Amino acid sequence: MTACIVLAVLAAAVLAISYAAYRIPFYHPEHKESPYDLPPEDQYDPYREAMTALITDLDQRSFEPVEIAAQDGAKLFGRCYQTGDGAPLLIGFHGFKSTGLRDMCGAGRLARELGMDLLVVDQRAHGKSDGKTISFGVKERLDCQSWARYAAERWPGKPIVLMGVSMGAATVLMASDLELPGEVKGIIADCPYSDPSAIIKKVGRDSMGPASILLYPFILLGARLYGGFSLTAASPVKAVGHAKAPILLIHGEDDRFVPCDMSREIFDACTGPKTRVTIPGAPHAIAYVVDPDRYSRAVREFMSSVGVPVRQED
Repeated sequence: MTACIVLAVLAAAVLAISYAAYRIPFYHPEHKESPYDLPPEDQYDPYREAMTALITDLDQRSFEPVEIAAQDGAKLFGRCYQTGDGAPLLIGFHGFKSTGLRDMCGAGRLARELGMDLLVVDQRAHGKSDGKTISFGVKERLDCQSWARYAAERWPGKPIVLMGVSMGAATVLMASDLELPGEVKGIIADCPYSDPSAIIKKVGRDSMGPASILLYPFILLGARLYGGFSLTAASPVKAVGHAKAPILLIHGEDDRFVPCDMSREIFDACTGPKTRVTIPGAPHAIAYVVDPDRYSRAVREFMSSVGVPVRQED
């Protein structure tokens, strides 16, 4: 009897700790982020004005609201900014607890310069999309596949490029080994992490020190029990070994959240056509803001290499 009580108490403790561990990185029910809530770190201070200007520019542009159903039935929301008939399409995916307007503001300016349509997606559990659980790309990769299929069905023959920033970059890379429409010509991943588990462990060490490793098993269990997914089911480094489209990796060299070496690890694992460009001095997720010329040149060269027609520079 005593042994049963002890086991019950231990089981209850494991479940309670796992639930607490689930809530920290994965649970996100409110969806209240503002695109104008910029990172507080000092390294962003020189770029705040430029970031705000890009966000405002995209925020004030007219768009067509779009809704699709995810493969699990969740409603997914996006904003479609159209340039003109026949323009290729860039589909953009934002990062963890961020917004499309913030993370894709540079892509908004770039798409207009290139003469591309832009579809800015609210990832599940963000913005106007359904969901309360962020799965670090595991479920989101299937949403990316659904968005690509939607675009290909709506605009048959239109060249499509998938683009993501931070978790969005991991999302598009994890979708790279899925069955994608032939219209998808390439994938652009800006500051991606190499593996969901790796970035969670890294952030845990930064915030809690070595003791964070003790919490990791409970995070895995919490994801499975309360989030309905396995954190180890997919990763960028695994997916790019079977990627079905060419990949451009871009990373800021002063990224203190997702180490620049993570995109090097992805590059080394990729067995298909690949390019990697690093931006000196760039913090996490704002490489375009720091050096728009270098960033734009890399994207233009990539578009040319995958046969996507874009507007020539003046």
